[in-house]
Amino acid sequence: MTTTSSKPAPIRRDWIAKSLAGTLLGFTLAMGCSGLLILATAGLAPGTRAQFAMWLVTPIWLGVLSGCFFFSSGLRAWQWLGGANLLVFATLLLARPA
Repeated sequence: MTTTSSKPAPIRRDWIAKSLAGTLLGFTLAMGCSGLLILATAGLAPGTRAQFAMWLVTPIWLGVLSGCFFFSSGLRAWQWLGGANLLVFATLLLARPA
């Protein structure tokens, strides 16, 4: 009878880089998406629009933070989330009213 000993997979060392990318860049991405939402919902009452944008930050931030562990490395997480931030803030800059 043969027994195979299955070792648990080693913990990857880049989880700190992924966590920091998700925390820092996820927050800025959520803030940028909130700003885009404010611009997109210009027809709503200002109080309603501000509350909706404010409450949208947390789900986006936590979604990015939990999704950042699907990246293959910490460097990829920083690159993709950094690119997403650049895209969102460039769109926000171009779409703002004059």
